[in-house]
This record gives sequence, C-alpha cells and structure tokens, in this order.
Amino acid sequence: MDPNQKFLTECKERVQLYEQNSELLAAAQNFMKQLNYAQYCFNFTWLGRPVLQLPQDLYALQELIWQVKPDLIIETGIAHGGSLIFSASMLELLGGDGEVLGLDIDIRDHNREAIEAHPMFKRITMFEGDSTSAEMAAHVSAFANGKKRVLVCLDSNHTHAHVLRELEHYAPLVTVGSYCVVFDTGIEDLPDDLFSDRPWGKGNSPKTAIWEFLKHHDEFEIDKSVELKLLITAASDGWLKRVK
Repeated sequence: MDPNQKFLTECKERVQLYEQNSELLAAAQNFMKQLNYAQYCFNFTWLGRPVLQLPQDLYALQELIWQVKPDLIIETGIAHGGSLIFSASMLELLGGDGEVLGLDIDIRDHNREAIEAHPMFKRITMFEGDSTSAEMAAHVSAFANGKKRVLVCLDSNHTHAHVLRELEHYAPLVTVGSYCVVFDTGIEDLPDDLFSDRPWGKGNSPKTAIWEFLKHHDEFEIDKSVELKLLITAASDGWLKRVK
C-alpha cells in the first residue's frame, strides 16, 4: 500500500475506535467544560489578530480547506477578524484567486482598520448588516454567483432562530463535497451557568438549529468523523457535509 494511503487508512481506523471509548469521550466532554470556564479560546491569535476559535477546530478547517480547495469561504461573525485572516491565509497557500467574505451586524472601527491593514486583506471582503435579512442573503448570493467551490462557516448570534435562518440562507450556497461548519454547538451540552448572561442556552442553541434544519435538508449530513478525530471541538454535530 502507498505510504500516504496507509497513514490515512490507519488514522480512519483509529478514529473509528474512539466512538466506543466511553472514558475517552467523557474525558473530552469534561475538558470542554473546563475550557469554557477558563475562557481558553480567547487566548490565541492568527497572524497577529485575535482568533476566537479552538486551535483544534482551526486544524480541522485547514484540512477541509486543503481538501475542498474553495474559491470562496463565507463567514458570519467577524469580531476581531482572526478567523477571516486564517481563512485568507489558507487560500493564499492554495494560490489562485480564492476569496473570503465576512458578515457582521456591527464591524467595530478598530477591528475594521486592523483587518484592512493586514497583508491578507487582499483576499477579504466584509459586509456589515444583519446576516439573517433577505437583503443580506441576496447580496451574498450575488457575490457567490459563479464560484465553483464554496465553504461556509456560521459563528455569529448563537440562538436557535438566528442560526436556523443563517442555515436556510447560506447552506444552499455550499457546493457538493464541501462543508457548512456551525460553531458553538456545544452550548447545548454545557452547563447553563456558562451562558446565563446570553440569549442562548440549552434548547436554544446552534445544535438545536442544526437538528431542525436537517429534518428538511437531506442534502447535508453531519460528518462525525471530524468531531471524533478532534475530540475537542466547538462544533459538535456542526461539521455539515453537502452530499448531494
């Protein structure tokens, strides 16, 4: 067997065993809880900009971007811009004309200035406005028109209703074989006191939105292999692969 294929096969077989390893899964879930209490994901930057993601999830995104080779990555939720910079830098490594489109209801001036001053801004476009509005959806659809491979990441308001509307608007733009990644689904599995000051929580989360969306959209499937490989992820049940 080709050494590269042998490595990939061994990885797949090893990851499949994790699903039956109750101790490992319980340890990962407890670790996720402790990471949230410690605000662990707020500790990192990507090429100088704060990136509010788990390093493990960025590693998985790197693998998916290399696999899919998207012409366009659409992201809802900009914050400090680190995720936009990450996606743009991955596209830069791929070469070609790949672009990143970021949406946010409020792009703060200091963040906009820092993003626009970054070397990776040459691949980035930002739209300010409500990602769930029909007007924004039409604007994004026009921007994506003609792109052969599109990948979407949803990471803005985490309420069930908001995420479901984003899924309805932007998941259809994902091309077959690519992904719609929904972050902060773990809200559904973590203690309520972590989100007592937020409008979302158990029963009102990105994960419940995904479950509702999938009832009516069999063109997407949850790719559990990504989550199992990571063990530590802010997107449990959130790695949605378009299969048809």
